[in-house]
Amino acid sequence: MLLTSFSRAIILSVLLLVGQSSWAAATLVAVAANFSKPMTEIAAEFEKATGHTAKLSFGSTGKFVSQIENGGPFEVLLSADEKAPQRLVDSGLAVADSQFTYALGRLVLWSAKPGFVDDQGKVLTKGGFKHLAVADPKLAPYGVAAVEALKKMGLFEKLQPLFVQGENIAQTFQFVSTTNAELGFIALAQVIDTQSGKIGSGSGWIIPGDYYAPIRQGAVLLKKGAENPAAPALLDYLKSAPALAIIEKYGYDLPKK
Repeated sequence: MLLTSFSRAIILSVLLLVGQSSWAAATLVAVAANFSKPMTEIAAEFEKATGHTAKLSFGSTGKFVSQIENGGPFEVLLSADEKAPQRLVDSGLAVADSQFTYALGRLVLWSAKPGFVDDQGKVLTKGGFKHLAVADPKLAPYGVAAVEALKKMGLFEKLQPLFVQGENIAQTFQFVSTTNAELGFIALAQVIDTQSGKIGSGSGWIIPGDYYAPIRQGAVLLKKGAENPAAPALLDYLKSAPALAIIEKYGYDLPKK
C-alpha cells in the first residue's frame, strides 16, 4: 500500500525529531553572578538554534574555581575575570587555547532609593549612609573593581569601615535592593533597563571606566566538557551575532577583535 503524502510528511517529521534528540546534549555551565540575566536569555536562544541545552549555575567566580579544582561537575566556566580561566588552563583543568573574553563588565554605584545617588557619585563624600555594599574582592572581580574605584577617589580608607560584603555580586545587589545597605557597587547589568540602556530603577552612577582596571570576563572550556558536543557549541554560540546583541543589551562592552 502506497503511503500518502500526508503519511510521508508525518514519518519525516518523526524521523527529524528522533534525529535531533539523538545528537542534542546538555552541558553544565558555571556562570559569574553578574552575567545571570544575559546568560539566561542566551541559553534559551542557544537551545532554539542548536537543540543543545545549557544548564546554568550562578555564583562567585572564586567559589566556582574552588569547586572545579575539587572535582566539581562543570564543563564550561563563564568567569567574571580572565585570571580564573587562565588558572584552570595552567592547572590542566581547562582546554588550552579555548579561553576568550566574552564581555567587558561595567561597575555602577546604585541605591534602591530614587534620588539617593547623584550622577557624579558625590553621595560618597557627603555621607548620610551607614552601610556600603561591596562584593568580596577575594572572591568577586567586581569587588576588586569597587575597591580600585574607591582608592582612585581617595575614599577607600574612609569608607571601608562601612562595608557590607557579599560573597558575590548577586548577594551584594540583594543587600542594596532590600535596603539593608543604603547603596553599593554592583554590575550595571543588574539594574539596566534594556529598552533605554539607562538605569531602570532607584538611582545610580555609572563609574567611569578609568576608575578601575577593565573587567574582562573570560570563558573557557573545561576538560570535563571536552567530549560533550554541547559545551564547545555553547562557547561558539557566545561569539555569534545574536549572543553579542544580548550581551550589549545588558550594558556590557564587547571586546575588540
